Amino acid sequence: MIDLCGLNNVQNEAVRSIDGPNLIIAGAGSGKTRVLTYKIAYMLDNGVKPSEIMALTFTNKAAGQMKSRIAELVKSQKAARLRMGTFHSIFARILREYADLLGFPKNFTIYDTSDSKNAIRHCIKELKLDEKTYKPGLVLSRISSAKNHLATAANYMNSPSAIDKDRACGREKICEIYSMYANKCKKEGVMDFDDILLYMNILLRDFPQVTEKLQSEISYILVD
Repeated sequence: MIDLCGLNNVQNEAVRSIDGPNLIIAGAGSGKTRVLTYKIAYMLDNGVKPSEIMALTFTNKAAGQMKSRIAELVKSQKAARLRMGTFHSIFARILREYADLLGFPKNFTIYDTSDSKNAIRHCIKELKLDEKTYKPGLVLSRISSAKNHLATAANYMNSPSAIDKDRACGREKICEIYSMYANKCKKEGVMDFDDILLYMNILLRDFPQVTEKLQSEISYILVD
């Protein structure tokens, strides 16, 4: 039985509430991660299977600390089978499982920022554009912003507002760079960090069979 004596009344209530959706609002340093850690341990201690829980964090450090602490509270074998990690790491695992539906190999490569800048620099050269105007870092930032708003290269190319904004800055060819970069990544079996979030959205949006399967497997999603 999990010992919850170290939690205050509000935290204790949040941990024990596992029968429906919960929203815990708290400031920095108030123990949000501690509550989620105990909540997951409490769920495991009350018969929830590790595979039914998905815990998403923003940093690898937070995920590691939570998993280590949960292993201390319950049997370590249970903690080992939890789906726990950053948004990017968890989504990348799911994307590898269904990569073929998106036109990628299951062992697709993930670009870091340096890789992405180099790839964009090659696109700029191929398009014979001035690198002083189309600085790779600036172009990558613009493409990253588009992806974070769930805009694919095709969406971007067909967005008058996006094109007008680039034209106003003297960089109306960013849409072409984005298109070439996206095509190169697809052809070479590569995703960048922003693609992981973008393609996860596409996977859930366009392939209901995947969404249904994940819903049947995962009963609880916790976000730190």
